[in-house]
Amino acid sequence: MNKHHDTTGPSDDRQQITLRGPAELADALPYMLGYHPTDSVVLVALHGDRGRFGGRVRTGIPRSPREWPPVAEQLAESLIEGCERHGSRPDGIVVFLCQDPGEGETGLRVMERLRPLAQRLRTACGALDVPVYEALCISDGRFWSYCCPDSRCCPPEGNVLALPGTSVMAAAAAYAGIQVRGSLRELESRLLPGPTGRPGDAGEQGRALDLASGELVPRMLDEEQCEEVRTETLGLAHRLMRRLRERTPVPEPAVADAHDDALLAHDEAAALIIGLQDRITRDRAAEWMEGAEAHPALRLWRALARRCVGAYAEHAAAPLTLAGWVAWSTGDEPSARVALGLALHADPEYVFARLLHQACNEGLDPEALRTCLRQERDARTAADARTASAPAGAADVRPARRRTRVRTRGVWPPGLARPATGKPASGKPVAGNPAAAKPASARGSRRGARRDSRSGQ
Repeated sequence: MNKHHDTTGPSDDRQQITLRGPAELADALPYMLGYHPTDSVVLVALHGDRGRFGGRVRTGIPRSPREWPPVAEQLAESLIEGCERHGSRPDGIVVFLCQDPGEGETGLRVMERLRPLAQRLRTACGALDVPVYEALCISDGRFWSYCCPDSRCCPPEGNVLALPGTSVMAAAAAYAGIQVRGSLRELESRLLPGPTGRPGDAGEQGRALDLASGELVPRMLDEEQCEEVRTETLGLAHRLMRRLRERTPVPEPAVADAHDDALLAHDEAAALIIGLQDRITRDRAAEWMEGAEAHPALRLWRALARRCVGAYAEHAAAPLTLAGWVAWSTGDEPSARVALGLALHADPEYVFARLLHQACNEGLDPEALRTCLRQERDARTAADARTASAPAGAADVRPARRRTRVRTRGVWPPGLARPATGKPASGKPVAGNPAAAKPASARGSRRGARRDSRSGQ
């Protein structure tokens, strides 16, 4: 499980919708999140005598039941403390457990298997003096209540979910312009490497990444050449964005992604993925977050994230964070939270993703960051203009270089000396992340090499 779960702040209550019973609660869940959660635990806060919806928190269901107690406590604390930061402690909580049946399994079996998790969540919330009013399991097109003992309204075989678009919540969401963007699994599939249309594509992309790493990383770590690599990387990104913009996007997401993938050569994608491991390059690329640049940039960042195959999975943190930033900047908060959550899964220490994830979850306005990025771009443009107009022979006074920070593979490029190790990797456990709880030596040389060369920003 990733400790960086999705949360949202209090919802806007200007439009009053009354939901009656578990059936309407189950139907309302996708509209509250913006997508159909799959393999998820969702907690929703309720406020006041009428049970107004407030903040909510979502994370994946841990595979091991041994993780359920700490995860339940973490989720309860996260939701309640988040609501308190917004000024209102919840009066109650609704719990949702959403998981499709595995092979040979039924929805009823899923419900029974997850019953101890539901009880853990109820106990964790109760320990913080916030009761769970309802706990539902949603699986295989049906829902079950863990709280209602009346078989007349909550039979053992469960109740069938309402047809999409037929409920009062669906009507209200349509009126308010709220969209459900498919399932969580579908949103994630647009950002993760998957089956390709041509055999051997993953292997070819891996080899291209090996070559790009061996060629670019030494230059990126060289004080004299790093700025040249940044210029090359951003110039290539501009050309690919123009190429994507010239091709009309396809409405169907899966077809559109395959269409975009076909427009990027393996060596082009590899050069960009490696180049974006430099923090300054990534920050400059983040300036393409609005206007005509936003949509082709989002398509490019998603395509690059899908190319981070094999040993380069951690390199996806940069394009995933950029995809999440553009989605948030353009008003698509559900997609932004999914992308940023995957970025933190790829690298839990990636500071930029962590800050954006927190800001998006707390309902902050992205305009503050947009303003900062515009000012940075304008200052750089003005400095370049002054340099270009300076008389010949004028003293070359340049600002101090920002330190180059770059992610590398565990297999160091041939012929390049490994930089001196900085702060030692910590073996401190991280809640909800079993891999992070292992000693640094048990996680292999790849994580160690990454930490030697880069700070996770």
